[in-house]
Amino acid sequence: MADCLFCRIAGGDVVIEKLYEDDLVVAFDIPAGYPGRQAPVHFLVISREHVPSAAAVRDEHGLIVARMFAAIAQVAQGFGVAQTGYRVATNVGDDAGQTEYHLHLHCLGGRKLGPKG
Repeated sequence: MADCLFCRIAGGDVVIEKLYEDDLVVAFDIPAGYPGRQAPVHFLVISREHVPSAAAVRDEHGLIVARMFAAIAQVAQGFGVAQTGYRVATNVGDDAGQTEYHLHLHCLGGRKLGPKG
């Protein structure tokens, strides 16, 4: 989708430093100092296929979702948070704070996380 930021990132139209990428998913860091960054480690894993949110995931997306979690585990290991723990979250809809309507998972870590982050 031409108007979707994450589709443009996944397609290489927006140049960012990728932490991980394969044929199904892309992972990238939320830059330090960015207002949406919620922990010392905060990265996203997005699907290459445009899926609007977790609510739109269907059986045929199973491999994508599995790959997203595998990518998180690998990148978390690289950041050194796999041993101490990290949080995986997604927002679905306006009330949950979803701002990009493209399937993505947040990974947060690098400190003790309270119930809200």
